[in-house]
Amino acid sequence: MEGHLADVKLVTDGLSIFTVSSDDGELMDALRQGQLAFFVAIDEITREVEEDVSHFELDRERFLNMLRTVEEDVSEERQAFGS
Repeated sequence: MEGHLADVKLVTDGLSIFTVSSDDGELMDALRQGQLAFFVAIDEITREVEEDVSHFELDRERFLNMLRTVEEDVSEERQAFGS
């Protein structure tokens, strides 16, 4: 491979794996079998995973902030009631 992995387009029919040339769209059978295929773009999958991780981190931070707030409220209530 000469290009970056994120630029590689893969195609599969469930039995074989193909690569698609970005220059002329030529389909090359990596396993030398198969006919019907669908396209998977590695860069699109990578972007989706990165977005999911970013959403998870944001949700995690919100959750932790909420826990800290509740902990502070409980502590303040204990102090107010002398427990």
